[in-house]
Amino acid sequence: MGQRNDEELTNLLNHLMRDWENEVVEFKEGGKGYSTGEIGQYVSALSNEANLRDADSAWLIFGVKDRSRRIIGTEYRQNAEKLQRLKHEISDGTEPGITFRNIYELKHPEGRILLFEIPPAPRGMPIAWNGHFYGRAGESLVALSLDKLDLIRVQESAFDWSAQTVPDATIDDIDPEAMRFARQAFTERHAPRISAEEVESWSDEDFLRHLGLLNARGLTRTALLLLGKPQVFALLSPLMAEMTWKLVGQEEAYEHFQPPFILNTTRLYQRIRNIKIRLMPPGELIQREIEKYDQQTVLEALHNCIAHQDYRQHARIVVTEYPDRLEFISQGGFVEGSPDEFALKGHLPKRYRNPLMVQAMTELNMIDHLGYGIERMNRSQASRYLPLPDYDLSDPNEVRLTIYGSVVDESYTRMLMLKSNLPFEDILALDRVQKHQPIPATTARRLRRQGLIEGRKPNLYVSEAIANATGTQAEYVRARSHSNEYYISLVLDYLRQYGNATREQLNDLLYPAFVNNLTEEQKSNKVKNILSSMRTRGLARNEFAGRSSIWYPNEEGSSTNVSKVSD
Repeated sequence: MGQRNDEELTNLLNHLMRDWENEVVEFKEGGKGYSTGEIGQYVSALSNEANLRDADSAWLIFGVKDRSRRIIGTEYRQNAEKLQRLKHEISDGTEPGITFRNIYELKHPEGRILLFEIPPAPRGMPIAWNGHFYGRAGESLVALSLDKLDLIRVQESAFDWSAQTVPDATIDDIDPEAMRFARQAFTERHAPRISAEEVESWSDEDFLRHLGLLNARGLTRTALLLLGKPQVFALLSPLMAEMTWKLVGQEEAYEHFQPPFILNTTRLYQRIRNIKIRLMPPGELIQREIEKYDQQTVLEALHNCIAHQDYRQHARIVVTEYPDRLEFISQGGFVEGSPDEFALKGHLPKRYRNPLMVQAMTELNMIDHLGYGIERMNRSQASRYLPLPDYDLSDPNEVRLTIYGSVVDESYTRMLMLKSNLPFEDILALDRVQKHQPIPATTARRLRRQGLIEGRKPNLYVSEAIANATGTQAEYVRARSHSNEYYISLVLDYLRQYGNATREQLNDLLYPAFVNNLTEEQKSNKVKNILSSMRTRGLARNEFAGRSSIWYPNEEGSSTNVSKVSD
């Protein structure tokens, strides 16, 4: 359960008992049915106090009698699996989610001892248990006082990780190509106020000082991340100064990208398979081709990951390419506001996790620090008739962004083509409907009055009237899944990208997209019917290799109107 042996644990226990209880150590008898809720309160209190006292860890000890300071042993969760499950239970109840760094079990001669090691609260982020902040007053568990709460909260604004200098880093650690690119980007942003000639007249040191990346103490972490040579990875250790592209599908691959990030974000983008996809506008006979992903949208997403990553978590930024979407994962939750606020209003943040990083990337034309980046990504996807980006914030210490490269619901796409004057608020809500995500009751009533949606919550869907108006002859039901047009587009996209696929690979592609209440047999039959329909329409063909069926795209047939294929 930990990395310390019995001798080390005994010495640790003796040391903690000698100093007895203080704000970062608590002893309990820890009976068999000790309340998880009370444990959670102590985790909140001890973690917050460890932060304020700059302690490496706080400790909750079970098996010691509080008043007599005598070891009596504990019967709490003697099953190892149940004991480890407590980590998950604590993580679920704390906000932001933390849990024990380790749970140590010591078989002491006088009884079984449990030592729960609790990490300090992150800088600027007090820990709550079930919505309440706890602290210590001597040996007592109390509500965290307002002055302590403020002391923790101002830490983030008083400390800028990205502005800290790096010992031993010199101007020789800056990549010359990255520096040339940065000068060009800076010139473009500030023209004509600052001329290209003036920027070129600055020495490298002067240019870095203009960006705030070099000061009297040396080069900052931001300077090395954005402009440093790949070798600065060692200077930044144990920081994980890395972005990773990962391909998932019939083919699998990955590549790591280290500094300079100002150049390597574009190189990562070039690894993404950005093929053309086809859409049929209403009333037109010729399909429209668009790129699967908009380059500006992808780079905006990646640059946001770099700007707002919590680098103290020692984790890399990961971009995963699936057949129909891209997923971006960065560490650190939203510091302020919500994705919808940025998408609808261009929310202007009042603070940032990495102020210097944000400022430098703004000066280098990499991001928009006025809060319009997310709004631009959403409007770009809508203008290309594709689903809007999705943000998953279920983990308070992580942001997952999904950018779609395929149609989810054909009727939604056709609705955007037909009704190009829709308010963006309605587009955002209809996007949620097509993904079977909840929307506010007031929004649902407004869309229903406009004839844009049908059904009853939670089974809302884009209106059948819209489908008929755009020529989509799909069968709508009250709790329908995606239309067959979506599944066919997904298969064609996959076949064009990888050349061919087995039935098993197509099962793996389509099964996750089906509604959950289908049995395995129903899913298998649905795939069979989809492929049979594609073969009949001339969209795809299959050949047998032994007992396996290999499917190939029929390029001549694939140019036909996919929307005419019915269930």
